[in-house]
Amino acid sequence: MREARFVHLSATVKFSRLNKDATMRSRYDDPSFNPAGVALPRFGGPTYALRFRLLRLFWMAAWLLLAAWTPPQLRRWRNALLRIFGARIHETATVHAKARIWWPAHLVMEDYASMGPGVICYNVATITIRSFASVSQRAHLCTGTHDVQDSTFPLVSRPIVIGANAWIAAEAFVGPGVMVGEGAVLGARGVAARSLEAWTIYVGNPAKPVRARRPEAGAAHALAS
Repeated sequence: MREARFVHLSATVKFSRLNKDATMRSRYDDPSFNPAGVALPRFGGPTYALRFRLLRLFWMAAWLLLAAWTPPQLRRWRNALLRIFGARIHETATVHAKARIWWPAHLVMEDYASMGPGVICYNVATITIRSFASVSQRAHLCTGTHDVQDSTFPLVSRPIVIGANAWIAAEAFVGPGVMVGEGAVLGARGVAARSLEAWTIYVGNPAKPVRARRPEAGAAHALAS
């Protein structure tokens, strides 16, 4: 009787080990498994290191407490706060208090560039807004996406440049790697997944050129300022 119980127990242990070994093999044989312990989006882990996430938390708290409530007249105060966190922003540039900037160190704004209320500036990579360029309310500048050809969906980022005298109209979307040419216009709710030619007006999703814009319009704008 004891011998039978021992045989049964041994068989159970061996079976459990086989199941465990099979599980381990299937786990490690999976090409998407990450034995180094680096969190991947597929496994629900964070994309960024803890230190950077804490820095971003500090930045968001600083903007909320010191800038998000400020009136338009305190433009220089908001610019100063952005510079403390690494932004390269001209003293004449304007960032509305309700704009949402993901990381100031990846923001470049030249003279008289402006960013309106509700703009989402997802600058995982650098976003550059050239002289006299305007980004209107609730527009979305998005430098980040994910590689859909990779099963782990790693983050991919490419910089955005908004050319001098260009205008990104209300609720328009500018995707990763897009270069908006000098004087170009992206109409309201337009979607730019590819670069836009200079002095051309684009509308729609995807954005398509509808007509040319006169270069002298940009010169007049600069003189008026």
